[in-house]
Amino acid sequence: MDHRDNALRAMGWARTLPVSSGVRAGRAWARRHLDALGWTVHAPETADAVVLTVSELITNAHIHARSDADLVLTWDGSCLYVSVHDDSPQLPRPREAGPEATSGRGMRLVDALADAWQSRPDTRGKTVTACFHPPGRPGH
Repeated sequence: MDHRDNALRAMGWARTLPVSSGVRAGRAWARRHLDALGWTVHAPETADAVVLTVSELITNAHIHARSDADLVLTWDGSCLYVSVHDDSPQLPRPREAGPEATSGRGMRLVDALADAWQSRPDTRGKTVTACFHPPGRPGH
């Protein structure tokens, strides 16, 4: 048997954030896991981009979908996936927001910060997933 068969291939964390918990709890939770991965020390700009993306995706779930946000972070050694599921089947899209607008920039931010992102509907809503490669990795 090859020793690589026993190697850790991925790790992940999951948490449900009720509308009542606010976005702050999700940011703090994500930051703790980024600390555990060493990203806040070795890739602080990428860690900040991940936390901002978490904030935007949870905000979208709470405000636009009016639902709890199921947040999942998955690290596979190449990409940190940030996934947020909510109860709305409406897929997000980047949109233009005027200079005086107080909202409407969330998915544009995610698009600018993440190496890639996608959304997919399912039978009870949708999941939006963003991928972040640490600096020095392909795709960053």
